[in-house]
Amino acid sequence: MEMKPVAEARGVEVYCPIDGWISFFNSPYPAHKSMTGIDIYPGLEYGEVAPSPIEGRLIAVRRVKAPRGRLFRDAGYDVLTLYESAENPRVIVKMLHLEPIIDVGERIGVGDELGLLLRSGYFDFWTSPHIHIEVRDPSDPIRARGGHPFKRLLRPEIRDPPEELRGRVIEARPEYLLLELEGHRGGLAARIDGVPILLDGGIPTTAF
Repeated sequence: MEMKPVAEARGVEVYCPIDGWISFFNSPYPAHKSMTGIDIYPGLEYGEVAPSPIEGRLIAVRRVKAPRGRLFRDAGYDVLTLYESAENPRVIVKMLHLEPIIDVGERIGVGDELGLLLRSGYFDFWTSPHIHIEVRDPSDPIRARGGHPFKRLLRPEIRDPPEELRGRVIEARPEYLLLELEGHRGGLAARIDGVPILLDGGIPTTAF
């Protein structure tokens, strides 16, 4: 699967499949409010094997309790994994919502098969399969707060906001519809104080 670098923190680059999408702020989780967390949506189904968004070595796996899913059947648990970064061994990469198919101590490269996408009870009923990622200090790898801020590696093209939403339905599910907007392949634009912005509800990797 072809991967593209989309974000960086403390020298650790995070990749997303070229047909996937990313989000920095599409969640009330504390890390998203401070841009210390990024969600990678690989465009796969729950239970499918996701590619690794980083290069490193798996050092810890912890199965954690999760609430019951609201209006959907969840996995019954969530999984938190920690990785030693190959790019910066002085930090730890934390991931959620993925059950690894590799063993502790095993090394992985970007795009390697990493784990099964879990439907966590922390999700809303419309949440798509994704991996939550943070870059953390080894002394504080697990908390919801305290990670290192991400920087976008590429700047998306932001066009003028559309007068109306017109497009083609490319995916229809009980929880949501995905539209390919006419003239707006890089996500949905809006304006704040007259300045064009891109709404972060899941930005296609093709926008970068």
